[in-house]
Amino acid sequence: MIERAVLGRPPSTRPSLRLLRLCLGGLCVAAATSFAADTERSVARVRSIVLQSRQMGAHGLGYGSRSLTELSRKLGPADIPALLALLPERSLRTGVQFALASQCEAALVPVREAMLQRRMDFLGASDVMSLVSGFEGCAPPAQARALALQAELEGLDRERQAADRQQARQRSDDDARIQRNGAKMAQDPRAAAQELSRAEREEVFRRALNAMNLKEDGPMTPQQRELVQRMYRTMVLGEPGAASSNTPAR
Repeated sequence: MIERAVLGRPPSTRPSLRLLRLCLGGLCVAAATSFAADTERSVARVRSIVLQSRQMGAHGLGYGSRSLTELSRKLGPADIPALLALLPERSLRTGVQFALASQCEAALVPVREAMLQRRMDFLGASDVMSLVSGFEGCAPPAQARALALQAELEGLDRERQAADRQQARQRSDDDARIQRNGAKMAQDPRAAAQELSRAEREEVFRRALNAMNLKEDGPMTPQQRELVQRMYRTMVLGEPGAASSNTPAR
């Protein structure tokens, strides 16, 4: 009676609730394990189908128009995620491109997204669009959309390459600036503390940490943490008497 009055419910219900929680937790784990196993089986099945669709040609086994027809019969839109999962396997890339193209309209958007996410390069995505546009098993609207997407992807690739070049130039400029500022701080710390902003001094400090394979918020030994603190006080705060960043100890 005391226990019931305190807890506000019969004590016999508590084991049932615990059992329910344990069962639910076990079901979640079992479901996740089953899903992972199903995914692995799906990828393995699709890999086998892609490999078996190769045809003997003048240069040995490869993929061609008959491969597209065979793949379109053996695979479906539900297999597209498994095909995308096979992209990292270099030996299968051409086969995966043919397999994706065999799915016609259903593969167009996933291939576009895969390129935008850098899971597939422009040439691979463009090849898929070209195959779709020329595959008789695809409906004319799908073929036309593939050609339009191919042109769109070409424009996106040009924009991406321009952005990558700009980022590379920016990184190069940043590296040169940090190196110049680091040299100033090594030659005359007091003058550099007056000339450089705190943000510029912190850049040099973090570059010194990277050279030591350390991070401000990463794991360190007590000796490393003490050294990093001294470096910060000297390099960023401008306090005299600390160890030079040019002679780190690990």
